[in-house]
Amino acid sequence: MIFQRALKRELASSAGATFTVLFSILVTWTLISILGKAAGGKVASTDVVALIAFAALNYLPTVIILTSFISVLMVVTRTYRDSEMVVWFASGQSLAKWIRPVLTFGLPLIILTGALSFFATPWAKQKSSEYIERFNKREDLQKVAPGQFKESSSSNRIFFVEAVAGKSAVVQNVFVNSVDARGTSVVVAKEGVISTTPDGSSYLVLKNGRRYQGTPGQADFQTMEFERYSMRVAQQSQEMDAPLEAAMTTKELLASPTNATRGELLYRIGAPITCLILLLLAIPLGFVNPRAGSSTNLIIAVLIFFAYNNISKVLEASVKQGRLPFAISWWPLHLAAALAVLALFAWRLNVNHRYHPLALMAALKRGGSKKAVSQ
Repeated sequence: MIFQRALKRELASSAGATFTVLFSILVTWTLISILGKAAGGKVASTDVVALIAFAALNYLPTVIILTSFISVLMVVTRTYRDSEMVVWFASGQSLAKWIRPVLTFGLPLIILTGALSFFATPWAKQKSSEYIERFNKREDLQKVAPGQFKESSSSNRIFFVEAVAGKSAVVQNVFVNSVDARGTSVVVAKEGVISTTPDGSSYLVLKNGRRYQGTPGQADFQTMEFERYSMRVAQQSQEMDAPLEAAMTTKELLASPTNATRGELLYRIGAPITCLILLLLAIPLGFVNPRAGSSTNLIIAVLIFFAYNNISKVLEASVKQGRLPFAISWWPLHLAAALAVLALFAWRLNVNHRYHPLALMAALKRGGSKKAVSQ
């Protein structure tokens, strides 16, 4: 009991530190990515915080799986490095005794990973898609950020506004460059506002400005001043697109059995199973020679994690493309990983058997005390 309590405290401390580092890296990377989209006019600046939260929630299952794997590996590695494991084996205990406390520590993480992958992550992806889609369906002028050039959705106009008057749709110092069948025209105005007619059409109403048509210096060049000038603003269709499979609830995936939904279901089922297998794999994988460095184990663990994750993605893509059926795709990888865990346990238990007191006494009787003890 003393050993299990101490081990749980150390595992919790290691998991907390690992999660903090990984989650900080994730949030920083997400922040840079979304801020770049906001600067490029792909998402609304007011939605940045919400999109960061949704993206972090989307990647949280992967972070928890990697956290559980690395935290157990680091604790086991430390016990080998500090020669505590030698005392553990010499006391008649085996490596299999670590399974129960590790599973006790990891069970909440496995349940949390399953809950996130089955419920929270689809909700986050759905909300993120709604925010982006809502921004894409806004009128062209409402997408323009002050001080930035913005191309219209029809790609024939470029807008620029110097300032926005409060929270209203009124913009000040407007520049519009248009290209149509008659040529290029430039319109500048002191202010503009979006006006909607009863039939639902949207117009940009410019006030107190000037319009230039044609090429300067040519005979067809025209210029005019106006007090009020209206131009049609392109508006995206308000029809909602079909939700992506990643944003569908688990109930919806089960209700519509297609290749794409089965591939998404494969990922959600595999997340908690992967967390369980990697937790157990970290126990025999944590062996390290006390006289050697311990960084090799961590590098191998990271490579194993990415290989496992990439193979899962390949199987998921194969199911979505219809190249593999779901029934024979969700279990072979996890079964092979489980067999690898059993093989590593059997190998480590056989190697560590020499530390058992009876094995040491037998070695002493054979006259190989110094060699046996040194090994």
